[in-house]
Amino acid sequence: MTNLVLSDVLPRPHIRSMRIVREATLITGFALLTAALAQVRIPLGFTPVPITGQTLAVLLAGASLGAWRGASSQLLYWLLGMVGLPLYSNGTSGWSVATGPTMGYLVGFIVAAAVVGRLAEHRQDRNVLTSIAAMTLGSVIIYAFGAMWLAIDLGIPLATGETNAIALGVAPFLVGDVIKMCLAGAATASTWRFINRK
Repeated sequence: MTNLVLSDVLPRPHIRSMRIVREATLITGFALLTAALAQVRIPLGFTPVPITGQTLAVLLAGASLGAWRGASSQLLYWLLGMVGLPLYSNGTSGWSVATGPTMGYLVGFIVAAAVVGRLAEHRQDRNVLTSIAAMTLGSVIIYAFGAMWLAIDLGIPLATGETNAIALGVAPFLVGDVIKMCLAGAATASTWRFINRK
């Protein structure tokens, strides 16, 4: 069987029930990784909103699991936080957080993981440059969903005026996300290089 994505390198059980357990474990594992990296907070001196590690987990979920499992892991993350598990940034949870100003980012996580996963299935994560390009597209998707919903939720313009969604929800995080895109892209390409040598 051809290894489409990194998780396909792991042994695949022949028994159907064990395959289901394997898939569920991978999906849950990346949902929990997203929750763990959501607690990594780097304060920025020029804005009260910190950088978190969530988007790194989203990109890695897509590249490692592929489209449907990657998207499923992020949907599970959103739902677990929605029902009250303290998995969102700073240990927050609940319906109001899941559907509040940051809902667009949470939905964007699902779409971005699916897109990055589909690109990984087409071997775009095997080379550093194409892998970083895939991660960049995933990040753009997260920003697009996040900023659009932020504008709607707060009743502010998307990109015009002194206070807008781009200024609040995109600009402060660009430097951090460029670092995360490069880390995710380099990590997946390097892992494939190591696997192919073996």
